Amino acid sequence: MAPRVVAVDVGGTAVKAGLIDDGGRLGAVDRTVTPAAGLDGRPVIDAVEAVVRRLADGAPPAAVGVVVPGIVDEAAGIAVHAENLGWHDVALRALLADRLGCPVAVGHDVRAGGLAEHRAGALRGAENAVFLPVGTGIAAALVLGGRVFAGDGYAGEIGHVDVGHSLACACGGRGCLEAIASAAAVARRYTAVTGVAVGGSRDVAELVRRGEPAAVAVWDDALDALAAGLALLTGVVAPSVVAVGGG
Repeated sequence: MAPRVVAVDVGGTAVKAGLIDDGGRLGAVDRTVTPAAGLDGRPVIDAVEAVVRRLADGAPPAAVGVVVPGIVDEAAGIAVHAENLGWHDVALRALLADRLGCPVAVGHDVRAGGLAEHRAGALRGAENAVFLPVGTGIAAALVLGGRVFAGDGYAGEIGHVDVGHSLACACGGRGCLEAIASAAAVARRYTAVTGVAVGGSRDVAELVRRGEPAAVAVWDDALDALAAGLALLTGVVAPSVVAVGGG
């Protein structure tokens, strides 16, 4: 059998994984709910190991690539910090390589997405560009001079820039873009305003399409904040292309 790799995206809501063949084609996929990580990240590491083993189906993969949110030291393979997962200084690469018995690469979820968009997607050919996916949290990948800029793992944390509201953020601050415009924040705010629980931002989007006033107001607030964040990035980076995606 040709060597295969497993790609894993650890998000604040779900762990998504896919089996990639030697031609770069996506095969089987798997998805599970992201568990509460804790400081040492053990529950998330358990979940990643489980999805990799299910996809590999008894045949050890040639390698595993894992991307995670927050502050990531990609060179050392360490998940430094993530508000949405609650972990701190987790030696993710070493721990997973020991469990899985194969090479493991660790990266930042949004920068990995930005790299993919720059190589084969909406940012292809751009010297300076921004990729901003909206998921459980918000961060941006910055392409500067034709390369994705990491800034020692801290670049692109636009989700924690103050965009002028009073809502509390998981980081301990107030006014953060992520606290009003992330997918999680949209669902949370709609429930807070109406008292009606929703399954997520998709439910709010459907209510917006129907013209439900509270949903429209929450959505408009999120878009205004997102526009303010993108205006800030545009003023600093001067991108020729901005790509907004889902998380």
